[in-house]
Amino acid sequence: MKNRPRLAAALAGVLAAPLVLVALPTGTAFAHGYVSSPASRQAQCASRTISCGAIQYEPQSVEGPKGLKSCHANLQQFAELSNDNKGWRVHNVGSTVTFNWTFTARHRTRDYDYFVDGRKVANFSGNNQQPPATVSHKVNVPKGKHKVLAVWNIGDTAMAFYSCIDVNVS
Repeated sequence: MKNRPRLAAALAGVLAAPLVLVALPTGTAFAHGYVSSPASRQAQCASRTISCGAIQYEPQSVEGPKGLKSCHANLQQFAELSNDNKGWRVHNVGSTVTFNWTFTARHRTRDYDYFVDGRKVANFSGNNQQPPATVSHKVNVPKGKHKVLAVWNIGDTAMAFYSCIDVNVS
């Protein structure tokens, strides 16, 4: 009789374990970060604004070696991000644009680079620190329609994350 409460507790634990595992939040093993606003090309895919392939399920995963200048980080499965004729939504903005990064895994950050039509226009240090869940940068963009390439350079690896944003500065 003395062991009945222990047996009942052990049985309850065994029965509850599968429920606890199902209720726990799942981690994103291959998740990282992207520009969420103005909506980058991968953000448009994720929100189904534009019909896309695999990138719609993992907009944060456009990762490649530092120094690339492509929207898809030379990853074949995301090649459509570099297709300038896909019908990407162009954001009407002022000459100072605030780019907001959303991170799903926050790596130590060397810096962030911004390129307008292939020309570097801004750099922000990450101080080799882990960023908060979101980071914003104000970047001056010249008048006209442009493709902005935003690059998050990781501090402790040879990798970076890439996001392209289409803007029209009036």
